[in-house]
Amino acid sequence: MSNTAPTPHIEASVGDFAKTVLMPGDPLRAKFIAENFLEDARLVNGVRGALGYTGKYNGKEVSVMTSGMGMPSMGIYSYELYNFYGVENIIRIGSAGALSEKLDLFDIVAAQGACTNSAYGSQFGLNGSFSPIADYSLLKSFDDTCKRLGIGIHIGNVLSSDSFYSSEENCNEKWRDMGVLAVEMETAALYMNAAKAKKRALAVFTISDCPFTKKETTSQQRQTAFSQMMQAALETACAV
Repeated sequence: MSNTAPTPHIEASVGDFAKTVLMPGDPLRAKFIAENFLEDARLVNGVRGALGYTGKYNGKEVSVMTSGMGMPSMGIYSYELYNFYGVENIIRIGSAGALSEKLDLFDIVAAQGACTNSAYGSQFGLNGSFSPIADYSLLKSFDDTCKRLGIGIHIGNVLSSDSFYSSEENCNEKWRDMGVLAVEMETAALYMNAAKAKKRALAVFTISDCPFTKKETTSQQRQTAFSQMMQAALETACAV
């Protein structure tokens, strides 16, 4: 396939996306951010319902676009944004399940690294295991922004899992015993694509459920109630 835009998955033209793109998994969260945080937001992608918008936040152009669910979906969209549309920074703003007992609903986690049970990295033909990590400058900027806004966060490892429903018993306990803070489904692919493209990536999450205590948020809350994470990510986008 030629390295051109539009692509089979994104109908935008080159120049329609800002250099920094926020990526929620949920298209309705992307729509909520565009309508409630961005000025002069315009729809730049609607293919397959993967809503993407570009507007301004505090005078700086920022884009927001859904990644969909899972590493294959994130792999497609982040690859095309980095390699076809000239995007330099992607900040995933997602939801995650708490593994650490230190976390509760609505707590914010920044993924310093992303463990995974996926074979996504096998495509790179490496003679060993690649460790997907965040871009330090984005991570530090997000941390500094949260401190300035008075928002407490947790920084550490997360698990990017290929399965939401697992038949493996005690799998979450095993990852928790290794100090993994939370589980989600996209970050490892994002971090690997960023490394390959020589671009920057960061994933941050709001805790939407706590598997060990059976606490969980509603679907409506996952769309609209993660405002602290959204604001901190937007402020970070303006700082890079």
